[in-house]
Amino acid sequence: MNSTISNKKRATRHQGAIRIRKAKHRDSAAIESLLYESFLEYERAYTPEAFHITTPEKREIESRVKHWTVWVALHGNVIVGTVSAHPEGEALHIRSMAVRPSMRGRSIGKLLLQRVEKFASDNRYKRLILNTTPFLESAIRLYERFGFQATGSERDWFGTTVSTMAKEVIQTRS
Repeated sequence: MNSTISNKKRATRHQGAIRIRKAKHRDSAAIESLLYESFLEYERAYTPEAFHITTPEKREIESRVKHWTVWVALHGNVIVGTVSAHPEGEALHIRSMAVRPSMRGRSIGKLLLQRVEKFASDNRYKRLILNTTPFLESAIRLYERFGFQATGSERDWFGTTVSTMAKEVIQTRS
């Protein structure tokens, strides 16, 4: 069997085992742990302040679950991915997207982005926006494959450079 076909079958099989649902208050500690584990390998590329904000503590996550829309990806009953989103005018701003390092390469990030995009479309947001850092190369490749484009906007974020990416949302409801 050709390796490309084999990899596609493997990805499809793994996708079937992944469920996406809205996060609950009780998920906050697991999300905190997931974000820390997911970004730990990049800690040295961030300033201490930027890393602390990138890996929020349980209390901040509880606030996001209450005031934003937060999703989790589950493999069995274990949270293996997460993403948050909050409105900014006509745009939906994506924050804190992460997939457990041991679960990467299984299309979990794509599934999370699809859920965010469906939510954005259903709620008539015109654009999805996110900020990323240049050293998160695999995440940037995922965003580009998903249709995000760099806006050319870069800024200093607590001593770490971030750039903005955006994608127009296709409206599915009339």
